[in-house]
Amino acid sequence: MNVLTYSDEIRRALIENKPIVALESTIISHGMPYPENIKMALEVEQIIKDEGAVPATIAIMDGQIKIGLTKDEIERLGTEDDVVKTSVRDLPGVLAKELTGATTVATTAYAAHQAGIRFFATGGLGGVHRDVAEHLDISADLVQLAKSNICIVSAGVKSILDIPKTLEFLETLGVPVYGYETDRYPGFYFRETDQVVESITRDELAALMKVKDHLNMKQAVHVAVPVPNQDAMDREFIQGIIDKALIQANKKDIKGKDITPFLLSHIKDQTEGESLKTNISLMKNNAKVAAQFAVRYKQ
Repeated sequence: MNVLTYSDEIRRALIENKPIVALESTIISHGMPYPENIKMALEVEQIIKDEGAVPATIAIMDGQIKIGLTKDEIERLGTEDDVVKTSVRDLPGVLAKELTGATTVATTAYAAHQAGIRFFATGGLGGVHRDVAEHLDISADLVQLAKSNICIVSAGVKSILDIPKTLEFLETLGVPVYGYETDRYPGFYFRETDQVVESITRDELAALMKVKDHLNMKQAVHVAVPVPNQDAMDREFIQGIIDKALIQANKKDIKGKDITPFLLSHIKDQTEGESLKTNISLMKNNAKVAAQFAVRYKQ
C-alpha cells in the first residue's frame, strides 16, 4: 500500500535531484485566520522558488499523503471547516477514513523523511509545555525529529512553551540544535532568549548535512533563525501576554492539541494583530533560509 503521492512538480524535482523544501499545512488550516493563511502559504512557496528551490507543502488529501499541493488544494485547506489537525498518532485514522488532514511539524517531518526531502521550513517547533511535571505534555514533534533525517528550520520553539526543557529534551534525543548566525536561541516572537547555542553558517550547515548522510544518522538537525529585527516583538511585552493566555487556557481546561490554536488566537487578539504580522514575517524568513540551505546542500 503506497500512501505517498506527489505533485508533478515534486516528482520531477526528485528525479532531477533539485533542492526541495517541505512545508507543513497546519499553519494554513489552524495557525492563521482566512484569508491571511492562504496569502501567506502562496507567498512562502514563491519565496522558496525565488531562491532556486522547489516548495513541497504537505497535507492529507483523499486517503493519501500529498507531497506538493496545487493552489486549489491550498485554498481547500485554508477554507474547509473539518480539516483534521493531524499529528503522527492521528495519521493512520485520517488516511483510513480518507479525511482532509493538515500535517503538524511531526507528521510533515515523517512525510518529508519518507519522501527523501532533506529540508523543512516551519514557523515554530512544538516542545515541552510549561508545568510538564503536572501534565506530562510534550509535543510529538520532538520524538519524531529523533527519527527523521531532515534539517528543520524554525524561529525556535513556540514562545508559549518551556524553551530550556525543550532544548534539554532535544539533546537527550540526539537532535543537534544550532543558531543561524546567532549564538542565542531565538524566542519565536522575539529575537533571542538566554539559552546559548552554537552558531552555524550556510556553508557549515551544508557540509554538516553531507557528513551526516555519510554517517547514516537518522535524527534531524534543528536550525533556529531569529525573526527579522523589524518585525520582532518586545520580549517582556509578549511574555506578559503569553502568561495571561496560559492562565486563561488553564481556567477553561484547554489542553492537548487544542491549546496551541487557543493561545495563538488569544495572543493575536491581545496584540491587536501584531503577533500575526510577526508570525508571517518569521515564516517567510525561515522559508528563505531553508531554501538557501537546500540549494547550497545540492551544490
